Amino acid sequence: MKGIRQIITRFIYTIHRMLGTLLSILFLMWFLSGLVMMYHTFPKVWDKEKLQKTEILDSLLPPIETVAGRIPSDQKIKNIEVSRFLNQTVFRIQTNKQVYLLPADSTEQLQEISHERIYQIAQKWNSSSINRIDTLHKLDQWTPFEELKKELPFIKFYFSDNEKHELYISSRTGEVLQYTTQKERFWSWMGAIPHWVYFTSLRQDQALWTKSIIFLSVLGIIMTLAGLYVGIHAYVQCRKNKCSFKSPYKKRWYWLHHITGLIFGLFVLTWIFSGMMSVTETPNWIIKKKEHYPIEKILEGDGIRPELYTLDYREVISQLSGTVKKIEWGRFHDKPLYHIVTTSKKITLDASSNKILPLNLKEKEITKAIESIHGKGSTKTTFLKEYDTYYLAKSGHLPLPVYKLEIADADNSCYYVNPKNGQYRYYNNRKRWDFWLYKGMHGLTFQFLVTRPLLRLTVLWILMLGGTVVSVSGVVLGTRYVIRKIRRLNLRKQKKLNK
Repeated sequence: MKGIRQIITRFIYTIHRMLGTLLSILFLMWFLSGLVMMYHTFPKVWDKEKLQKTEILDSLLPPIETVAGRIPSDQKIKNIEVSRFLNQTVFRIQTNKQVYLLPADSTEQLQEISHERIYQIAQKWNSSSINRIDTLHKLDQWTPFEELKKELPFIKFYFSDNEKHELYISSRTGEVLQYTTQKERFWSWMGAIPHWVYFTSLRQDQALWTKSIIFLSVLGIIMTLAGLYVGIHAYVQCRKNKCSFKSPYKKRWYWLHHITGLIFGLFVLTWIFSGMMSVTETPNWIIKKKEHYPIEKILEGDGIRPELYTLDYREVISQLSGTVKKIEWGRFHDKPLYHIVTTSKKITLDASSNKILPLNLKEKEITKAIESIHGKGSTKTTFLKEYDTYYLAKSGHLPLPVYKLEIADADNSCYYVNPKNGQYRYYNNRKRWDFWLYKGMHGLTFQFLVTRPLLRLTVLWILMLGGTVVSVSGVVLGTRYVIRKIRRLNLRKQKKLNK
């Protein structure tokens, strides 16, 4: 039995040494880029930026029933939005079959996506002089996502402003796809690109990219588990030999790798595992969803019916006097809503009244909506004024107060509903597992830390630097191991030549 344990132990030592030699540089890259990503992420075009470029809506628009009447009668309207850009007001209507873009004036046509229009769009985003314009027929480093292939070719603008902006516009739809600065591109190379393995040749194939992340993560998990076993085994052996609490390793890099591995190894393991969980779901064998509820259909409504909107959207534009940039038709259960974006804020209005009133859902209305899903008397309602375990955000962007409604069903369902805009978050046992296996472990998104940002930042830096030291010492030991192997091979070859 003792001999078998020794064989297993030697095998685990070998596994750790081999995988550590191969992966320590990758781990070092992940930790260093992770530090950068605490402050800089991959650039993207935010909705807020797009809305800044849109123009003020005019109240001289057709009734919504007239606009909706231009949609085939056999299609169900799922969503309606209206905004104005480059002197044309357009309704975006999504049905159960497709998306329609309809000019407000039915006698007009949508503006053609010509070179002239694309140039106008570019000038709307950046009025600086243009150094160069390229036509891209394939994805590049700043647009590496497979779903963007349908937008090819891209028109790329290089601006001469101080920030060296680069703008990507789809030649098919005129949609702005990416907008980056020189600073963002630099920090992306230091952070997001290596951390998320956002290399175009790999990232443009979503399935291959996901499989690669999982494969590397599994190897990393095996390496780290083996390392923890090696570290504990070495320490236990040292204790048997009565060497107190000291590491059995005397050489500096071995000693450093052993000590930091024992201290930070568990954190390294949770980070690599949670990183893998960011691209996959919690397996059914861990936790399975037991019930399937029509949550979206009931809370957001099974389609938009313009005749239910007592408040005329044109009255909203008129009353808010030249500030409205976008209106979206929405619902919360049986209450129609308008989500409004103005020049200074976002507001949600109750469209069931002919007066302009900010939405303020009552507890009874919210409870009625949730009980229409789960049955009467099934909810326990709490009015949250502070974040709790699952309703929290590192950036603090989640609004408070909200209603928390807990359901005593097989999945332990729970809803967080914002009475000011009708937006909701749904959790069940499976989603809680998803939370802990990714957000909780990977970003230390714990209520105690998130509500104390300085403490969380300090803990993250300590743990990240600890993981960096483990990785650096692993790189050194791995490099020396390879050098020793090469020297031995060369020595053998030399001996053979001498013979």
